[in-house]
Amino acid sequence: MNRLFAKQFLKNQSGATMVFVAICIFILVAFTALAVDLGHLFVAHNELQNAADAGALAGAIFLYINSGQTINVNANQEAYDAAIANMSESVPAEVIDPLTNQNDVQRGHWSFGIGNLARGFYQSDNTTPVNLYNVSTEQLDEDQNHINAVKVVTRREQSEIASFFARIFGYQGFKQSAEAVAYIGFAGTLMPTEADQPIAICKQSITDSNGTYSGCNIGRMLNSGSNNETHNTAGWTNFSQPCDTANASEMRGLICAGGNPTPVTYGEGIGATGGVQDNVFRALRDCWIASAPSHNAVDGLPNQPWPLTLPVVDCPGNNVSNCPTLLGAVTVQVVFMSPEGGTPNWDDAPREMTNVSGKVDWPTAGQLAAIPDFATNGQARWTSFVNHFELKNVDDLYADYAKKSMYFLPTCDPQEPAGLSGGENFGILAKIPVLVD
Repeated sequence: MNRLFAKQFLKNQSGATMVFVAICIFILVAFTALAVDLGHLFVAHNELQNAADAGALAGAIFLYINSGQTINVNANQEAYDAAIANMSESVPAEVIDPLTNQNDVQRGHWSFGIGNLARGFYQSDNTTPVNLYNVSTEQLDEDQNHINAVKVVTRREQSEIASFFARIFGYQGFKQSAEAVAYIGFAGTLMPTEADQPIAICKQSITDSNGTYSGCNIGRMLNSGSNNETHNTAGWTNFSQPCDTANASEMRGLICAGGNPTPVTYGEGIGATGGVQDNVFRALRDCWIASAPSHNAVDGLPNQPWPLTLPVVDCPGNNVSNCPTLLGAVTVQVVFMSPEGGTPNWDDAPREMTNVSGKVDWPTAGQLAAIPDFATNGQARWTSFVNHFELKNVDDLYADYAKKSMYFLPTCDPQEPAGLSGGENFGILAKIPVLVD
C-alpha cells in the first residue's frame, strides 16, 4: 500500500516538475528577449545621443566667424551634417527641419543660471553679436540675445528601432530621441603656446567693483610696489598645475620662449609669485624691444603697442599668491616698460605711441604744443603720456613713473578665439565648445 502510494506520488511530482520547468523556460526566454531588446535599444539610443552630441559640438564650433564679429547662420547646416555623419546604423537619424532654426537644430543662448535667468537653452534667431566689453559675465549670462550655443535633437520615430522578441507581445519597434546642447563661451583652459609670456594678470586690475571687464577704458601697471601702495596688478607664473611656486630661473627660461608649454586648466590653481625679479624683468624688457614692429628714431624704444595674450587669475588682495585660481585669458597692449635699476631717469620717458586700440595716437599736435621742450622735458612727457592713455594703478590713481614697471591697457579689438570654453569674459571667445546638456 505504501509502495503504491509512493509510486503514484512520484508520478504526480514528475508531472509538476515538467510544468515548473516549462514555466521557467518561458520566463527565461522572456527575460532573454527583454535583455536582447533592451540591449539593442540601449545601443541605438547611444548612437542617437552620439549623433546629437557631435552635431551640437560641430554647430557650436562654427557658430562665429570673423573672430566672433559675425554669427554664422550656416552653423545649423554644419550641425545637421555632423549629426547624420555620426550615425553608424544603416538607418540614419531623423532631424526635423534642421535649417529653419525652429525645430531639431537651433541656435540660441545657454544660461548657467548665475544671474536672473534660469539655467537652460533659449532659442533665438538673433544674428547680431553682443558687445563683450564693459559687460560682466553675469550680464552676458542673462542676455538671451547673446548667441552662444547650438541644440540638436536626433530621432528614430518614422524608422523605429526594430524589436526582436518583443514582437511576441505586439511591439514592432520603439520610438527614441536624444538631445544635446553645446556651449561656446570664453577662453578658459588654454592650450600649449596660447599664453604668450609667463605673466598672470589679476582679474581685479581689469574689472570694476562689479566684476565688469573694462575693455580698453583703463591702463594698468605691473610693479612690485612699496609702502603699502597697490601697484600689483599681475605676477609671474611658471604655468604649473598642480602649483609649484614660480622661481626666477624657470620664469627667465619662459620669456619669449613660445608661451605655456602645457595646457593650463580653468578653475585650478596655477604656480605664480608676486614681485619683480630683476633678471626676469630685464629679459622681458629686452623681449619687448626686440618684438616691437617699429621703434622711435630718437630713443629706439617701441612706438606701437605690444599685444600679449595672458592668463587671468584671481587676486583678492590685488597681489598674486603662490597658487592663484585661473579664471580665463585676456589680451593686453603693453605701451611702455621702464628700465630697472635705481630712480628712473626722466630721459627714458616715452616719446611716441601709435595704433593703440581705442585710443588716439600720442602725442597729438596739441600735446606737442603744450610741451615746448618736449624732447628734453621727460617729466612733462610722462604726465602727458599717462593722462592720454589713462594709465592708473589698481587704486585708480594715475600711475607714477616707477622703475622696472610694465604699463598696459586691455584691448577692445576682437581677438582670435583661444582655448576651451569655461572662462569668464575678458574679451576672448573660446575656440572649443563644451557639452552642457
